[in-house]
Amino acid sequence: MLRTEHLRKAYGSTVAIDDLSVDIPSGRVGLVGANGAGKTTLFRLFLGLARPTAGSVEVGGRRVAEDPVGIRARIGYMPEHDCLPLDQSAADVVATLGELAGLPARAARQRASDMLDLVGLDEARFRAVGTYSTGMRQRTKLAQALVADPEVVLLDEPTSGLDPSGRDEMLDLVARLGADEMSVLMSTHLLADVQRACDHVVMLDAGRLVVAGGTEDLLDTTGTILVEVDGPSEALVAALTGRGLACAVSGGRVEVTAPDADAGLDAIRDEVSELGLPLNSLATRLTSLDEVFVQRAPR
Repeated sequence: MLRTEHLRKAYGSTVAIDDLSVDIPSGRVGLVGANGAGKTTLFRLFLGLARPTAGSVEVGGRRVAEDPVGIRARIGYMPEHDCLPLDQSAADVVATLGELAGLPARAARQRASDMLDLVGLDEARFRAVGTYSTGMRQRTKLAQALVADPEVVLLDEPTSGLDPSGRDEMLDLVARLGADEMSVLMSTHLLADVQRACDHVVMLDAGRLVVAGGTEDLLDTTGTILVEVDGPSEALVAALTGRGLACAVSGGRVEVTAPDADAGLDAIRDEVSELGLPLNSLATRLTSLDEVFVQRAPR
């Protein structure tokens, strides 16, 4: 869906994007990096709002430099910064932006209603944006990004400023969007958000590519098995320790370090059965994207 080849963007002596070549597929993709890693600059380049110092940018197989206005017609954009007129209702804001994107007035109004319903603002859509919470304003920005039915939507830090509940709801929305035919590129510095909502990840560090690939493909098993039983776990820990397995209790679960995962799972199964403990869950722990980033980022 999106592609860069030897892309470079410099602002004077400051290099924001440095020789970046990456193919970003359709679906739900997380663009990850610390603040200043070049994520917002990359969005501006995809949108044709900035020109590369060197290299090329493509959207859907078309070079942005050849038709930036036509490319923008295919992209929805949710900026990170506050950008909504506070004295207008969400319904008016989203409908107006739909008209600016080329929708007839009546269609824009209906589409705005549909998108505000999708993001959970149906009952509040006629209230002034200035009366909204941070989470409601984020939802309004998401609705305007979707109003013209784009092929791909760029979300710049969509969970920024949200409380845990609002963050969960926003990530659920991102996951729902990517499950449809629309593609989503979500910029964030929170790797846990990507691990939860995205199928593919692109990691940047100081404008350079760290790694890109399928989220699950980047996560390796750690040799740790997580066991949760119904009842006291001390007897299970003692039995597994007697078998030579290192155990620790964390968050109500027993973490078992097993050099041989299959043998470890067999031992746990046997001891749980022998002790008559109801087994709630049994799983191997995977590396996190945080660990992948630390392992692969240049030092």
